Amino acid sequence: MELSALTAISPVDGRYRSQLAALAPYFSEFGLIRYRVRVEVEYFLFLAEKKIFKLPAAAKPAKLRTIYQDFTEADAQQIKTIERTTNHDVKAVEYFLKEKLKALGAGDAVEWVHFGLTSQDVNNTSVPLSWKEALEEQFLPMLQNVVLSLRKMSKSWEGIPMLARTHGQPASPTTLGKEWMVFVERLEGQIQQLSHVPFAAKFGGATGNFNAHYVTFPDRDWVRFGNDFVNNKLGLERMQYTTQIEHYDNLAAQFDALKRINTILIDLSRDIWSYISMDYFKQKVKEGEVGSSAMPHKVNPIDFENAEGNFGIANAIYEHLAAKLPISRLQRDLTDSTVLRNVGVPMAHSFLALRSLEKGLNKLLLNKDKMKQDLDANWAVVAEAIQTVLRRENYPQPYEALKALTRGKSGINKEDIHNFINTLKVSAKVKKELKSITPHNYVGVPFKL
Repeated sequence: MELSALTAISPVDGRYRSQLAALAPYFSEFGLIRYRVRVEVEYFLFLAEKKIFKLPAAAKPAKLRTIYQDFTEADAQQIKTIERTTNHDVKAVEYFLKEKLKALGAGDAVEWVHFGLTSQDVNNTSVPLSWKEALEEQFLPMLQNVVLSLRKMSKSWEGIPMLARTHGQPASPTTLGKEWMVFVERLEGQIQQLSHVPFAAKFGGATGNFNAHYVTFPDRDWVRFGNDFVNNKLGLERMQYTTQIEHYDNLAAQFDALKRINTILIDLSRDIWSYISMDYFKQKVKEGEVGSSAMPHKVNPIDFENAEGNFGIANAIYEHLAAKLPISRLQRDLTDSTVLRNVGVPMAHSFLALRSLEKGLNKLLLNKDKMKQDLDANWAVVAEAIQTVLRRENYPQPYEALKALTRGKSGINKEDIHNFINTLKVSAKVKKELKSITPHNYVGVPFKL
């Protein structure tokens, strides 16, 4: 079989490829190779900038940067062809660049390509750089759009009362807008925490000590050089004491933060699914779509189900990545290499889930009549209000009185509540106050959302 969207093993590159094409430049094999080429070119230029060697006149920086800026699939395939001989992916990139430099008239400088480096200096800058740019350019903007949509919906539903449910049972009423703001606050808090985690990188030779650099030029401040290159040229944060590889502790922290964000969004998806099942929301119907192969009446909440499923897959992978990557035998084993190639997979599933969630949110139609009916059918929820006001009035055992009236009873209505109030030995003013409390206005502090 030829590889296509129909023959791909993973739905990320199969069924859902068209929705995830924006992530391919960051996480595909092509993307990884291109980022490696970018790091190698920038390092080569940085060596020249710091006067480690003299850049040949023909090797103009702008021209050299086109090697990765205009990088093509044919270039990537050329590197893969070299790799068949080297059996080493980063060495293949080195040989590719040397050929490019020769073609540009800079053959005298080819041995400065990959000078003093081990492959992990390239991988542990390329991967965090691709991860950083995918997160900042693709995933976070989409996530922020979802948060913005939730905030706008919350504002538009600011004063709409809704029966709350704790333990699945009718509870003190709330407002729909405030319940939406719960998720806005949670998501914004986790995004803020995520923003504080640095995009860490390793750059220091075979075992992190700049051995080859130092033995060749012992008078150079190689630590300062490495910090300057990684922090200022690549926009990452160089870890100071490493083995052959980066610790991955900060990357694991980012995975954990993204897992918490996904967990919040699973919670949101399940809540909305429940509200739809309670008929608090209808869904917009699209002409030609089918909800069930057998039951023509159905409009299923599939967008929220798809979101929940994909967030769950993403979290399972994030959990493994966060648990595995920070562990490496002695100065390095190879287990991080194959695992690290999968960092784009959980982001792809999260990206897909966000698309589903956004689609589902845009289809929601508020059913205020059903929400009103539920409030009207649950007058027992004002019992909390009545017994609390009675406490203020020093009324004897108000909780027990309301418990006797309401607990385990079905069909408590307005008349039942008002008849009970009439029996209370309190002033007419207090009775009027108690009778003014309804399931529709007993919603607590009027939050400004």
